[in-house]
Formats: sequence, C-alpha cells, structure tokens
Amino acid sequence: MTTPSLSPDPLAQRFVQFALEAGVLRFGEFKTKAGRLSPYFFNAGLFDDGAKLGRLAEYYAERILASGVAFDMIFGPAYKGIPLAAAVAVELARRGHNKPFAFNRKEAKDHGEGGTLVGAPLRGRVLIIDDVMSAGTAARESIALIHGAGATPHAMAIALDRQEMATEVGPDGTVRDVPYSAVQYVQRELGLAVYAIAKLDDLLQYLLQQDDSAVRAHRERVQAYRARYGVA
Repeated sequence: MTTPSLSPDPLAQRFVQFALEAGVLRFGEFKTKAGRLSPYFFNAGLFDDGAKLGRLAEYYAERILASGVAFDMIFGPAYKGIPLAAAVAVELARRGHNKPFAFNRKEAKDHGEGGTLVGAPLRGRVLIIDDVMSAGTAARESIALIHGAGATPHAMAIALDRQEMATEVGPDGTVRDVPYSAVQYVQRELGLAVYAIAKLDDLLQYLLQQDDSAVRAHRERVQAYRARYGVA
C-alpha cells in the first residue's frame, strides 16, 4: 500500500483540521456500512450550524474552482446533498460563479408542483454535490434522475474520499471486498470525474505532522486500516 504524498495539499490539510475541530471527523472504533471496524468516522451531518456549513461550502467551492471543471448547474441528492448543494451554490455565487441548483425528494409529491425534483430545471452539464461516497448508490440514483430529465451528469464533488475497497453482494448473498473504491467505480464505470476536498491519504499526512502521543496512536490505527482495506 502506498504511503501519503510527501507534498501535502494545503487545502486538504486545512479541511482535515477544520473537520477535526468541528467534531465531524472523529477517532475511535466505528462500524461501517460494509461491516468493517474503522478507526475514524466522518459525519457531515455534524456541520450543523450556519458558521460550519458556510466554511464547508468555502472548501467545496475552492476545490471545485481549482479543478477547472466546467458545469452548468448543481444537483444535491436527498438528503445530505440538499443543504450541501444550496450552500455551495451560495458560495460559488459569492465568488462570481452564479449557478442554478436543484435537488430531489425521496418520495414523489402528488400536489403542488408534484414530482421528485425541486429547484431549477435539470439541463446541461450537472455537477453533483455529496458528502462521502460509500458504495456509489447515491451516484447511480442521481445519474438516473439527471438522465431522465434530459440533462448530462458531468462530475461529482465530495468532502472526503475514504480510498477504501468497495463491496459487492455475490449470487449467494455473501458480501465481498472488490479491488476498487466507490469513487473509482464512479470514475471508471459511470464516467464521472470525482473531486474530493480531502482523501484518506490527506488525513494520514495530517497525522504524520502531529507530535502528540495520542495522535500517533490514531495514526498507527489509520495506517493499519489503510493497509488492510485501502486502494491505490
């Protein structure tokens, strides 16, 4: 397994520190959807006040603009993607890049405007905003919605790339690891570029720079997890 780059990404390093200070990124023992015991947990739902959400949107906007990706509008998949898309749209407009945005409901509305889509009509090249990609399920659902509306799913922006193996269910119902991550699946199989504010390697790079003994213990556990479940 590769070690973190010797040239830290300044934006990613600032974001990791912010996530830790906000209590969004935590260390301990957490069971993932795949049934793994992870030594860290990232819960974007804890960006739960205006100040934290505003700062988060700044990081998204900075990564999106630095990537140079061209897009016509923003889409936020229900539910966590909804406030993210709205906040990022506001921040991009503040920086002189005003884009329409839309989101979906989990259940279709049978009165008023009806349907599952809310906001600007989906058209052109669509940038999907989400928090962390676990299995690529939300990406596939968003792509289907966007295609169904006659628009083009173009790219995704996420907060954290865990850089770990995805899982799939076999014919006999057993779950097995696969040698690619959810992000790599979306990139290779679904054809979308994915831009992450930070990756697991950035978290490791941050931990490598800390001298505190407690932090060193976290670093060892995260490194072991990366070695066991990580992808290149």
